[in-house]
Amino acid sequence: MHGLGNDFVVLDLITQRFILQAKHVQSLADRHFGIGCDQVLVVEPPQNPEADFRYRIFNADGSEVEQCGNGARCFARFVRDKHLTSKQSIIVETCGGIIELKIHKDQQVEVNMGVPQLAPKQLPFQATEQLNSYPLPVDGQDYQIGAVSIGNPHAVMRVDSIEQAPVATLGPQIESHSRFPKRVNAGFMEVLDRQHIKLRVFERGVGETQACGTGACAAVVYGHLMDWLDDEVSVYLPGGKLHIEWAGEGQVVRMTGPATTVYEGKIHL
Repeated sequence: MHGLGNDFVVLDLITQRFILQAKHVQSLADRHFGIGCDQVLVVEPPQNPEADFRYRIFNADGSEVEQCGNGARCFARFVRDKHLTSKQSIIVETCGGIIELKIHKDQQVEVNMGVPQLAPKQLPFQATEQLNSYPLPVDGQDYQIGAVSIGNPHAVMRVDSIEQAPVATLGPQIESHSRFPKRVNAGFMEVLDRQHIKLRVFERGVGETQACGTGACAAVVYGHLMDWLDDEVSVYLPGGKLHIEWAGEGQVVRMTGPATTVYEGKIHL
């Protein structure tokens, strides 16, 4: 499946049993010797009695992460298409907390991503106090970033042009920066006006992807905090457009966008 080109292998571990290991994820994600994907998504029975499913996300390098917004939309379509549920609104347990997925009549999926975390210790991010923007030194130069958790950590930088932004070189340096003990997703945001931005994201453990749902949410939160953006914003990523809503601190972030099934198959692990 894919959400705006951010592509996934989705495994149903409700009707079949399997212990997924890092080596299996790496094999599945390999674009030359496996199926190929940015992340492997796993559907499991919930541990929380209030949830309908447990949603687990593994990056291509085998590391498990807390959240993936594009994956969440695909997750919702998958459990409906596989008749694992008939609900229009699905409560899902993730490593980053509980989220709500809602499938619209046009098959667009709305995700309640919860309240963004801005305290540095929540990301985690090493800082003496919570600010809207922080200087981040890289190779002797300070870059201004916003630090936001949408269930997973994001560092968002405003740039004049995403086409000219040094995503391939600066992205990995931010991802592994010492002030982010668990690494971080690096976003590069170009503000077009108060309701439209362009965005590229270098994802932790993956590299640059066609789209990043949590990255789009984090960018809008940062832009809103800096008073660059309004409550509702269209985010243009290389793979397509997402609609993000956030009314301010203490409020939930809502993301709406497509989810597409490409093909189904079987693989022996």
